[in-house]
Amino acid sequence: MWDGRFEGLLRQHLPFLPTGAEIAPDLSLRDFGLDSIGTVELLAVLEDAYQVRFTNESLRLEHFATPGVLWETLGDLDRGH
Repeated sequence: MWDGRFEGLLRQHLPFLPTGAEIAPDLSLRDFGLDSIGTVELLAVLEDAYQVRFTNESLRLEHFATPGVLWETLGDLDRGH
């Protein structure tokens, strides 16, 4: 699964997620308030926090669909894929 830093940053961009609610790997980020502006903001904080850069290939909307997919994408960037 992901680390606490990732979950904390993600929670800040999910305004419809109840406080203390579990974030499941398949949770729809869009359903819990991650809109286009939030996606850009989340992208920037993840790049800063993990010292990675999202490539054109990794900027597809499906990579921001669920926490599980986003964490996997972030891990791929960290490994240089």
